Amino acid sequence: MAMNMVIGFIIGLVAVAIVGYIVSIFNGLIRLKNNIEKSWANINVLLKQRHDELPKLISTVKGYMKHEKNVLESLTQARTSILKTNDIHKKAGLNNQISDALKTIFAVSENYPKLMASANFQQLQQRISGIENEIADRREFYNDSVNAFNIRIQSIPDVLVAKMMGYSKKEMFRVQPTDLQDVKVEF
Repeated sequence: MAMNMVIGFIIGLVAVAIVGYIVSIFNGLIRLKNNIEKSWANINVLLKQRHDELPKLISTVKGYMKHEKNVLESLTQARTSILKTNDIHKKAGLNNQISDALKTIFAVSENYPKLMASANFQQLQQRISGIENEIADRREFYNDSVNAFNIRIQSIPDVLVAKMMGYSKKEMFRVQPTDLQDVKVEF
């Protein structure tokens, strides 16, 4: 009788340990998933800040850059589209379009001395460049969060709990081939 109680106690202890381990895996995966969502929300905050600054930049350069009308139009179009979508991949693509257009505007602005001398333009350029750097930092944090999540959901024994939770691999921000090329400035 005493032996049965000891065996029962040991089995109960093992069961509690297994359940505790599964709960700790579950909580760890939830924490990683929420970190991905938080890091994406932080990117969205910066995209919104940049979105709010772009009309000021566009109105500042519009009078000077008559020949770069297409750049300004694509910047305005991408700015509008980025707020209309919740799809991470579409936002990432539109974000890249905006970054490319901004690089072109800042590169071409050197050909407009009056624009370059404008205090408004210089402040906006610094502000937007600062936001671009912060977005790059947040992308790195997002990719770190996605990488940690992807490793955990593919590792044993976490893969078993992840499958039960319906978790699948998340996509990272990727560098577009155009981002690897120099900005072309044509006159």
